[in-house]
Amino acid sequence: MDIDTTSTVSLPFTGRNGKSCSGGAVYAIDNWLVRTFLRAIGNPALRVVLWDGREITTNGSPPAVGMVIHDRGALRRLLTNPLLNFGDDYCSRRIEVEGGLVRFLETVYRSMRGTRRYRRVSDPAAYRRNQPNRNTLLESRRNIHHHYDIGNDFYQLWLDKEMLYTCAYFPDQAASLEDAQKAKMDLICRKLRLQPGQCVVEAGCGWGGLARHMARRYGVRVKAYNISREQIFYARHRAKIEGLEGRVEFIEDDYRNITGIYDAFVSVGMLEHVGPDNYRELSQVMDRSLVEQGIGLIHTIGQNCATPMSPWFLRRMFPGSYPPTIREIMELFEPCEFTVLDVENLRLHYARTCEHWLERFEQNLERVREMFDEGFIRAWRLYLSGCIANFTLGNLQLFQFVFSRHTNNLVPWTRGHLMALTEESDGNL
Repeated sequence: MDIDTTSTVSLPFTGRNGKSCSGGAVYAIDNWLVRTFLRAIGNPALRVVLWDGREITTNGSPPAVGMVIHDRGALRRLLTNPLLNFGDDYCSRRIEVEGGLVRFLETVYRSMRGTRRYRRVSDPAAYRRNQPNRNTLLESRRNIHHHYDIGNDFYQLWLDKEMLYTCAYFPDQAASLEDAQKAKMDLICRKLRLQPGQCVVEAGCGWGGLARHMARRYGVRVKAYNISREQIFYARHRAKIEGLEGRVEFIEDDYRNITGIYDAFVSVGMLEHVGPDNYRELSQVMDRSLVEQGIGLIHTIGQNCATPMSPWFLRRMFPGSYPPTIREIMELFEPCEFTVLDVENLRLHYARTCEHWLERFEQNLERVREMFDEGFIRAWRLYLSGCIANFTLGNLQLFQFVFSRHTNNLVPWTRGHLMALTEESDGNL
């Protein structure tokens, strides 16, 4: 972040105790640094409280949210690399947030979009920016291990009973997380028009909830691929105790190594970890996997404009990840002439899903503390809060694409097969 060295400031300072703070060159520099930082992010309506009690705001009315900066070094770090250092210093308690973390992030994100530096402008190389790792066969395993292999016991504290770590579907906004995740799985199965006896391949299966649901409720046989050892171990265990071993096979391998021919191809929450550099290869996998009349579904976080991911998010939470635009996603379908049959955006459903996750996470803090330190807890609180803010503001989207071969005319004439899900949910949820 550039600092405007031509600015001068000679303003009084008022501490939280209501008393005037003494001036001086150091105080003036601190104030100038804060205002330079606020101006760079669009002068959001927030207050900044410094380590000695001084409070600085961007306007006359008391803002609803603010942050407390506990030392001068943290303030300077905000100026050098705010998108990385805010997250790190929040996690280490050098920065605190007041007024609610989600509300704070929404205020800042909304303001940043109005600045020239942070305006969302399409960047053809956005997916390569800030990336600590790429998504080769070796690095993909390393990236997935970083986030997903930190212990199934941890995820069981705040996910639903089926351990689904992707956007739920809320036919009724008051639905429970369990009911909404079940509705999401049924929505996917109906979009795929699954029939008993069919064979399905799933690329990136998480803890196996969807694969088990497809086999149990729709009578299909499923091969599910995943490179997370923790998730595969859990998925195989659940399939065994539920009597589904003969109908669901969980394979610890990369999507690039998928073999066989299937009636349906489904990928939920994996494309974010593939990277546009590998879309052509994934397209070829889809092409060789589907029968002539086969149907596929891609469920992925996305964005409207190709912009880089936050360096904090990539380094601390999801290395190698990138939410593609619709234009970029089309690179999956065009090379092999797949026809896109349906596109749906469930953005607000993901905001609601993350609200459920954060609430459950907070309710289980004591058990989380038995597993991890306070820095981990604050990192995950920031991550989940940031997801809520980004989906609510429309910085992130959630796309579901349904596709088939361009020669396939056995496609639904109407959306009646999906309307049936809504009617059923109205009665059961």
